[in-house]
Amino acid sequence: MADALARLAPYRAVLASRVRSQRSYRANFVLDLVGAVLIGLMEFTEIWVLFHAVDGIGGFTFAQILLVFGIADLTFSLADLVVGHCDSLPTYVRAGTLDVFFLRPQPVLLQLITSDISLRRLARATVGLGALVAGLVINDIAWDARSVALLAIALVCGVVMFASVFVTAAGLQFFLVNGAEMTNAFVYGGRYAATQPASVWPKAVVVVFGFVFPMAFAAYLPVTALLGLPGAPWLPSWLGWCAPLAAAWSVTLALLCWRWGVRHYRGAGG
Repeated sequence: MADALARLAPYRAVLASRVRSQRSYRANFVLDLVGAVLIGLMEFTEIWVLFHAVDGIGGFTFAQILLVFGIADLTFSLADLVVGHCDSLPTYVRAGTLDVFFLRPQPVLLQLITSDISLRRLARATVGLGALVAGLVINDIAWDARSVALLAIALVCGVVMFASVFVTAAGLQFFLVNGAEMTNAFVYGGRYAATQPASVWPKAVVVVFGFVFPMAFAAYLPVTALLGLPGAPWLPSWLGWCAPLAAAWSVTLALLCWRWGVRHYRGAGG
């Protein structure tokens, strides 16, 4: 245990310095936090306007989709806090900064993950947390050990799946370099899809965000199982219990893409 803590000491030092640097400019720090919350509220307002124009969409009422939005937004925000800055990899590659990571005796991915932290993303998570709490209160949920376990599985696996998508996108950047907009389509597009009922997705979207990047398992499927809803074609509600399998697939895909990308990399001059 002591050896493990000692190996993590450099990473903790880097993260602590990043936190101190952000907090040193208090006015800017506060504005960043407020801006992050406002962005989250704007996205929530979009859901509110959409679902208040009709009685329901895809078999979901506003109260039910509030639970989906809360889980998806909270888990995405937490994953974004931890690994969201991996989308800076193309800048590191073009500037040659990434080469420095290879000179150190620590894993490159772990160095990249701990190279920065943006505390404003933590403020963004408060919107998802508020929506989740409200959704749990206003929905009629039969609370028992099974329901608590399902909710816990959804929260943990959601963070893992979204974090894995960030790493997958980073691994692909070794080949694309200037393809951040393309990878953002499934990183942030996946986050948006996860906040919507999968029952309204076209078949192509079901394939992409239901199985390749299994965003349906992040919130939609666990909520259908939690509320006893029927689910969607190709995505029955019992699959909500399979979120750990979806998370394991996401991690596997992320590590394969990352290792493939690192082996392909030949340095800034390669």
